[in-house]
Amino acid sequence: MPYSAWFQCIRGCSGRYSPYEVLYTCPHCGALLEVAHDVEALKARSAAGWMELLDQRTRCNQWPYGSGVWGKKEWVLPDIDDANIVSMYEGHTNLFWAERLGRQIGVEDLWVKLCGNSHTGSFKDLGMTVLVSAVKEMIARGKPIRAVACASTGDTSAALAAYCAAAGIQAIVFLPRAKVSTAQLIQPIANGALVLALDTDFDGCMRVVREVTRDQTIYLANSMNSLRIEGQKTVGIEIVQQFDWEVPDWIVIPVGNLGNVSALGKGLLLMRELGLINKLPRILCAQAERANPLYLAYQTGFRELRPVQAQKTLASAIQIGNPVSYEKAVKVLRQFEGAVEQVSEDELAEAAARADLTGMYTCPHTGVALGALFKYVARGEIRPQDRVVVISTAHGLKFTDFKVGYHTGALSDVVARHANPPVELPPDPDAVRRAIDRALGHGT
Repeated sequence: MPYSAWFQCIRGCSGRYSPYEVLYTCPHCGALLEVAHDVEALKARSAAGWMELLDQRTRCNQWPYGSGVWGKKEWVLPDIDDANIVSMYEGHTNLFWAERLGRQIGVEDLWVKLCGNSHTGSFKDLGMTVLVSAVKEMIARGKPIRAVACASTGDTSAALAAYCAAAGIQAIVFLPRAKVSTAQLIQPIANGALVLALDTDFDGCMRVVREVTRDQTIYLANSMNSLRIEGQKTVGIEIVQQFDWEVPDWIVIPVGNLGNVSALGKGLLLMRELGLINKLPRILCAQAERANPLYLAYQTGFRELRPVQAQKTLASAIQIGNPVSYEKAVKVLRQFEGAVEQVSEDELAEAAARADLTGMYTCPHTGVALGALFKYVARGEIRPQDRVVVISTAHGLKFTDFKVGYHTGALSDVVARHANPPVELPPDPDAVRRAIDRALGHGT
């Protein structure tokens, strides 16, 4: 039976649109679109049959199914030509058993999904493989697309630039000037993107890119584009598969523009609809206190979103005050008994440092998620016996300045309780021995 997918309005307006049309919002009401699937066709294969197929494809060498995204092609973009798929075998990132950290905080079964162990160092690869592949398909079908553009706080631009470079398509990146790390800035530069550093914040960059992409020859790549969500939704599917098709009790995720939590929920809901799972995890969204519009909305029962002016935060990738995927995210959180917590700069840095001391190397956004986890455990909302997965969205190596600042005591509003600067000594064995003894607790 052939599988199919199409765009439709998230508010239920009539109309179906090809995912290969240049379209980002509903023509009737202006709401965001979502990719819908012919679920009845997908149900022609049993739940056990899907499990077997997805397990067989995991890390296989048959193009394109070895990818953690395209191994689920029928659930993503089923009718795309394989020749137009742009993949770097993204996905299949490992679950880190955070046994030692879990013991310290009182959670017996704590795991961290290391999405940063990917081609460009963040979970954004999952969505960008789908979007850039769709653009390549559009070009093959005659669409006059000249370039693909995004506003970014760092990780999106890196993923877009890399996948566009692999496809031979020009990328255009709008970054807030002096607000992203050097490692994040150099990635799109190295991959040949046109990098435009604007004297504004992410929300200002987003306003500009939405205006520029009114020209239909420049395609919009931000998460308001539902194609990104189709790739990113595979992270939840992958987590369940890695637990031998068992659902964790909680998934904790740092959020900014809210595409990631929208995607997480979408994948899990599809699994339930197809019978692969019969329960849903609870979702805890974590925000930086300095960029917390979802948290503030949660306090009022999501009655309305009141955009905020995001303040400078160490978690720069989620320094967003007006998230475009708010409506999608709220729909997900209501179905998953979702919760939202905020953490301060000191709390996120403390959480990241504690995790590092147990063998991880966490980005500040993972610090936000861990800080929220610590609060929910301390309050008894998350129980000692719960299986908890924290989604780590990016690799810590992209945030070396954050690590250096912490261990040198240079971060404002942060008490570096676990600072571990190098000990400078003369080349004298006795001085070295004394330093070692002091460090090991044997010296005076």
